[in-house]
Amino acid sequence: MSELSSADPYKGVRDFYPTDWAKQEAMYACIRQTLALWGYEEYNASPLERAELYEAKTSEEIVNEQTYTFTDRGDRRVTLRPEMTPTLARMVAAKRRELIYPLRWFSIGNRFRYERPQKGRLREFYQADIDLVGLPEGEADIEIVRLASEILKAFGATEKDFVIRINSRSLLNAACKSAGLKGDAVRQYLRLLDKKSKMTSEAFTEARNTISATDPLSFIEPKAMETFITILKTRGVGTAVFDPSITRGFDYYTGMVFEVYDTNSTNPRALFGGGRYDNLISLWPSGGGEPVPAVGFALGDVTLADFLETHALMPNVNAGTSQLYLGTPSPNDIPSAQSFAETLRKEGARIFVNLTDRALGDQIKDAVRRGIPLFVAYGADEVANTAVRLKTLATGEEATLPSSELPQRLRSGR
Repeated sequence: MSELSSADPYKGVRDFYPTDWAKQEAMYACIRQTLALWGYEEYNASPLERAELYEAKTSEEIVNEQTYTFTDRGDRRVTLRPEMTPTLARMVAAKRRELIYPLRWFSIGNRFRYERPQKGRLREFYQADIDLVGLPEGEADIEIVRLASEILKAFGATEKDFVIRINSRSLLNAACKSAGLKGDAVRQYLRLLDKKSKMTSEAFTEARNTISATDPLSFIEPKAMETFITILKTRGVGTAVFDPSITRGFDYYTGMVFEVYDTNSTNPRALFGGGRYDNLISLWPSGGGEPVPAVGFALGDVTLADFLETHALMPNVNAGTSQLYLGTPSPNDIPSAQSFAETLRKEGARIFVNLTDRALGDQIKDAVRRGIPLFVAYGADEVANTAVRLKTLATGEEATLPSSELPQRLRSGR
């Protein structure tokens, strides 16, 4: 067997050690709690999909340059999912007649894109996809944008911390038509517009002139979006603004589109976005051939963590740490300590039991290193007296109490 060259993970992906995973879980626990308040249900699916799912209706750049696509042993072309919306559309199409609409669904899982790793972008990332399926433009669009705002506010963000830039694919398509663009020229322009924020104005104008001598944005009629934004402001989304350059990179968007931006100058980037996609589900024969209205957005863990750390809003990640380190004066005390630990666990306490022959002083040092706040040495004396001495490691304070009262002390957090 040959030696492995490195213990490092594959480029662009991450190993999640317990503290790292606790941070992930804390972020998504906040999102899950917020979505539950709005009646959203969680779903999931395999990260393996048929390659044709993305070739049918997604970004040409993602399909041609960023997907992890391979041929399996059955000679089938398979793709690791780069996004969740096509999977959602496939699942809805498969049971279109059985589902109860509107669907308020969300999914949290890993996605894969082969792109250059950089700040805010990795080759594997985790993402929360939130979708409202079965309702036309109007209240559904308002709810989705409100949710984008409410999720950030649930972490403690205020409206000065982010801005929601809103546009409409319908308006953009109409503007392109007014500028004389048709077919592939429209798609080329929209893809170029999606990259505008990363280009100089001169480079953008030069590239646009190869598609159209007239800027389609000059034909934008913003009145409908201004009305939408006014409604959002009355519903508590004071950060919404109209931005005619917002287009989103996926081909399946049909109506309102939006992106959320950090307002902090040290993190001036799009955090996440989404929009309306009314034609995606009808691509499948089981979809009935009729459009099913849908709107949603996706929130990635990398940009979310950047935002939370920039604004000092990262949730507490110690919730999964053991509450109590149960030390043992000698190895012979381990069986009784394990038995006592089982009693405490039945009461919901999180217990770490020492299984080594270390001295008690070293066990206390081990508890401190692990971030476990409380310590009890449990041996023959504690068994005989049915009492324990509880030590708070941060302060050195000690208290003797009956063993039967320990579960209540642990529940109270004192």
